[in-house]
Amino acid sequence: MKKNIAYKTALSAILCALALSLGFLESLIPPIPLLPPGAKPGLSNIITMFAAGSIGLAQAIMIVVVKGCFAFVTRGFTAGIMSLSGGIFSAVVMYFLLKYSGKIFGLIGISVLSALAHNIGQLFAAVFITGTASIAYYAPALAVFGIATGAITGVIFKAVIPALDKLKQHFFI
Repeated sequence: MKKNIAYKTALSAILCALALSLGFLESLIPPIPLLPPGAKPGLSNIITMFAAGSIGLAQAIMIVVVKGCFAFVTRGFTAGIMSLSGGIFSAVVMYFLLKYSGKIFGLIGISVLSALAHNIGQLFAAVFITGTASIAYYAPALAVFGIATGAITGVIFKAVIPALDKLKQHFFI
């Protein structure tokens, strides 16, 4: 049993490193016009989705928390809160969809719904931070962006599953 915990911990650490690397690469993308500052494609959510589907909700949330802490350190309080609020809500949604509705929505559908959940979590955080509900006017643009990026992320996730499964095989007997 202890060996399994060690393998799960090692795999989680590698997945955190992958998620941070993808998050860093996304930070190099310039701002997208007509979207709120900081809107990015969410490529690191590929790793969160893999963790949620293969090693569990706790590990997926741990990855989100590590990414959120990284955002706190590198981009400040607001970025950290936005990362955590969207990431945790998205991870919970993706875990339950993968576990109970995977065949209904498919990986791309789950990725889209998770992206929309991420946007909802961030909107709630933005309303809390700013103290104004007018920030919700970004919702339609975020929904379109979330659907598009969620679909792209889902397609990429489907393509990299074999590589991620190969990585996982090295950690579980």
